[in-house]
Amino acid sequence: MTAYQVTARNFSTSSENRMHSDEVANRYGFKGALVPGVAIYGHLVKPFVDHFGPTWLSDSCAEVKLIKPTYDGDALSIDWPSPTQPASITNQDGELLALLAPMEVSPLPEDLGLTGDLKVPGRPEITWDTVCVGEVFSPRALQFSAQENTRYCAEIGDDDPIYQELIHPHYVLSLANEALMQEYQMPAWIHVKSKATHREALRVGNEVVLRCVVTDRWEKKGHQFIAIHLTFWHNDTIAVDIEHQAIFRIAE
Repeated sequence: MTAYQVTARNFSTSSENRMHSDEVANRYGFKGALVPGVAIYGHLVKPFVDHFGPTWLSDSCAEVKLIKPTYDGDALSIDWPSPTQPASITNQDGELLALLAPMEVSPLPEDLGLTGDLKVPGRPEITWDTVCVGEVFSPRALQFSAQENTRYCAEIGDDDPIYQELIHPHYVLSLANEALMQEYQMPAWIHVKSKATHREALRVGNEVVLRCVVTDRWEKKGHQFIAIHLTFWHNDTIAVDIEHQAIFRIAE
């Protein structure tokens, strides 16, 4: 149905997450620094927005799965065969790197878990013991700025004019990463999966409150994972909610 090509960029070389540096990524067996998963998501949403227009940003649900690492300079091909099928990203070697699957918009659960115990303020190092299921992060208020929106669009080379007014999904999902890093010291971690539901389009200048709860932790193949549920409240209603998963301890 649609396809386009783009060159991957690692714009997070100075991030506290040193998986975006060659030295630390090499230590864990990768051939170089990892391109942020939120950028991959940003590339994958483009065909959906191109096809459905701005309405996709106010009434949609899609789940991104990050399957293999993307490296700076990779030649990426984004393909989307039909509106009911996932969009995919492959690299110059034909390797499947990620999928973005459309899903039905479902009602929010009555209990969002936001009345649980409030996490003690501060940034402990993230470990199995400091990840506590049911803990609620301190609410964060912010205003979406035109300058930041432009920066996030530039990071992934998306010049669609609708983002002069509407907030790019790459910006929104990046705030889920920030939510984790504001609560924990996370020196080396990998974003692996997110499900984002857009219930109302967010706009430049909107003031929102971010509320977040830890929903799970688990181990698999030597990795340790965390899951959080992040909600963006605008005028006392939830505009966007995100289920966000990451490996916080990478198997040696």
